[in-house]
Amino acid sequence: MTLSVDLYWSFRSPYSYLATPRLCDLEREYDLTIAVRPVYPIAVRYGEFFERVHPLWVPYLMRDTMRIAEMLGLPYRWPRPDPVLIDPATRRAATNQPYIHRLTRLGCAAVEAGRGLPFLYEVSRTIWSGLNADWHQGDHLAKAAARAGLDLAELDRKIERDAERYEAIIGANQTAHEAAGHWGVPTMVFDNEPFFGQDRIELLVWRMKQKGLKPRAEGTR
Repeated sequence: MTLSVDLYWSFRSPYSYLATPRLCDLEREYDLTIAVRPVYPIAVRYGEFFERVHPLWVPYLMRDTMRIAEMLGLPYRWPRPDPVLIDPATRRAATNQPYIHRLTRLGCAAVEAGRGLPFLYEVSRTIWSGLNADWHQGDHLAKAAARAGLDLAELDRKIERDAERYEAIIGANQTAHEAAGHWGVPTMVFDNEPFFGQDRIELLVWRMKQKGLKPRAEGTR
């Protein structure tokens, strides 16, 4: 029996980026479907978050994500530009957000096209690897979409034509995310049980094996 996991994931989350290659490997190796459910990052959903967080939270996050990337052998640098524009005076997300709304809606459109996880993998690598200067310019995103088997121009037409519907999808994802028992990303939900963080993937696999997770048959990987 094919098992299913809901994945709540954000384009602004370094931990989401760091988790994605292993999630792709899981879906390839096991009889498993990962249902991608893109959400907006905490900075957008909870505008006051960075006003209340401990001053050491950001320095620790930077140290932690750098060493995880090193351990995993993944290229990593904080994106330039940041997918979420932050007002330095208020530490809140700026009113004008030219990147994160488009990215998140594109993720939902990729899910509808049946290529959600490959799209997350390719686009997050483009944004977070540091291998592409100005990831938002030129053909970086178009090439990432093509590697995921998608046409970026077609995805953009869909989200521009039906922006309200995609916002409703994102809103529904965020409601389901919290209803599942967490608010952070990445959160994997299996059998109504949330597993928050890239460091809970092994725990997730352990639980799924208890519930019958099996390797894919040869020739179907």
